Amino acid sequence: MASQVDRFMREAIKEAELGYAEGGIPIGSVLVRAGEIIGRGRNRRVQNSDPTSHGEIECFRQAGRIGDYRQTVLYSTLMPCAMCAGAAVLFGVPQVIAGENRTFHSSKAFMERNGIKVLDLDLDECYDLLQKFARQHPEIWNEDIGIVID
Repeated sequence: MASQVDRFMREAIKEAELGYAEGGIPIGSVLVRAGEIIGRGRNRRVQNSDPTSHGEIECFRQAGRIGDYRQTVLYSTLMPCAMCAGAAVLFGVPQVIAGENRTFHSSKAFMERNGIKVLDLDLDECYDLLQKFARQHPEIWNEDIGIVID
């Protein structure tokens, strides 16, 4: 499993880096089923001027209607926020793997209480990229955090 975690998290990080290059918040996500990426996304709230364009939501949109999420794993460079955690719970995603959970207090406990297995990889690479963005664009970063559900 470690090699899959590395491979899929690497793809989520690529999405985050693309978002950063576009001037957006560097959070990336991929949705995996049966060892294959079926959806990918990055936070495009700035690019789309859409407050719901978080990485995980864009990932679900890109995956489309798959009918059953019980065999999927959601990878995200940052522990999902309340909105994205709610989507994972609603769709029945059984596992979320996050790059880090240090940047801001997130919805890990909410997902766990709702039956999702959550793994925090605590990757400095993910943390450092978000910290860099937050320092460069504090007004954008602070606008995006929103309400946290615990």
